[in-house]
Amino acid sequence: MDTDKQPTGLVLLNMGGPDSLAAVKPFLYNLFSDRELIQLPAGALLQKPFAALISTLRAPKVRENYRKIGGRTPLLHWTTVQAAGIARELGPAVKPYVAMRYWTPRAEETLRQMKADGVGEAVVLSMYPHYTGATTGSSVSDFRRAAAQVYPELRFSVIEQWYDWPGYLDALTNRVREGLEKYHELMRDEVQIVFSAHALPQKCIDRGDPYLDHVLATARGVMARVGERPWRLGFQSRTGPVKWMAPGTLEVLDELAAAGHRAVLLVPISFVSDHIETLFEIDEEFALHAHRHGITEFSRTPSLNDHADFIAAMAALVRTQPGGSQ
Repeated sequence: MDTDKQPTGLVLLNMGGPDSLAAVKPFLYNLFSDRELIQLPAGALLQKPFAALISTLRAPKVRENYRKIGGRTPLLHWTTVQAAGIARELGPAVKPYVAMRYWTPRAEETLRQMKADGVGEAVVLSMYPHYTGATTGSSVSDFRRAAAQVYPELRFSVIEQWYDWPGYLDALTNRVREGLEKYHELMRDEVQIVFSAHALPQKCIDRGDPYLDHVLATARGVMARVGERPWRLGFQSRTGPVKWMAPGTLEVLDELAAAGHRAVLLVPISFVSDHIETLFEIDEEFALHAHRHGITEFSRTPSLNDHADFIAAMAALVRTQPGGSQ
């Protein structure tokens, strides 16, 4: 890439999370206020009042969960590290940025910085591999709205889904293989693989959202690489007064335990870095639940985080887009 030209921006979109215990309640309010993510049953006019109520009720428990993983989310850290790593792979003319949907840095702040840096074009990469209007759709819409207001001259392309990108599947497969290596070789063939994806309200799937199809395609792509062995899919993080996708990951663990299986490797399939759902929900809550129900050997795969194979895969994906490194 010609370094005399304007810098090209690389913007990673993610959900964001509280950067302190004091931020938990306002973060939850932002989350539950977004009707693209969760449509509370009372309708649009009452969405924000209900969001205020739910965030107030849930904040003490959620705050305690964050306290147990260090008092803040590591999501911003990992997304920033990923952006920097991908940009390094693409070349010196690429500047990395992060825009979070429900906490800082928000898209407006990021776009102001891009404008000040003289970025004329950019590739915007959703860090959700599987498309759903509730996550990628909302984040991309938010970025487009902010760009129109803050920096309408910016030229950018958007990568909204990459559930079947070969490099991503290879990287996730490598994490599964690393996870299996934790088990004694005499029991490795008996380990049950459970993919755990973030749940969506069932309404999203019923209206034609491709999220479930994408998640299944990723799981099948990984297992085609790992080799023939049993696996299951469950959905976690089901909160709020709506009907959620099923089965829950805990239900899957219960079924495996009841069938006499004693070794499970859990694969967080819709998360590309560590955050509250891996460090607390899986590592603490799910692990304790599994052991109490007779699964004596329970672990999860390492998160993708800044593994070199994942960073290289994402850089290769960005290169396929207008504005990507040449």
